[in-house]
Amino acid sequence: MKLITFKNAFYGGLIYCAGDTYATIISGTFYYPRMIGMFLLGASLYAIEIPAYFHWLNRYFNQPGYFNAFKRMFMAAAFFNPLWIARHLVFINLLSGQWNSLSLDILTVASLSFAYCLPLALPVNYVIQNTIPLPWRFVASSVFSAFMAIYFSMSEVLFG
Repeated sequence: MKLITFKNAFYGGLIYCAGDTYATIISGTFYYPRMIGMFLLGASLYAIEIPAYFHWLNRYFNQPGYFNAFKRMFMAAAFFNPLWIARHLVFINLLSGQWNSLSLDILTVASLSFAYCLPLALPVNYVIQNTIPLPWRFVASSVFSAFMAIYFSMSEVLFG
């Protein structure tokens, strides 16, 4: 397996950037350095680590049947755990120039975000891990992440 492919870098950068940018426009917090940073983050770190994990899942849980299908679903959901979400939020704060607002409270936000999204994330991860061909799982997961970023931003504007 190649560490990174052009397809994953291109789509990862584009999709993470587009979802986050749309979310910042909705919330009125658009910032060019954040947009560029999200593109670079999606095209590099995320385009390497997420497909590598999906390949690992596919290799170790590759037997047919619902038991392995559910393992892939739960393991995919577990990858995007509160610590992963907290790291993503740290990146967002840093890219937004708000490094001074970072605190351990971000772990609470990440934990709540994980808990509230889990009922939706589990079936979506089931579909991604069990119906999307492996070379396109990162792209599908990125699209889901982009929609979630937009949803969180809209929730903040509508209900916050």
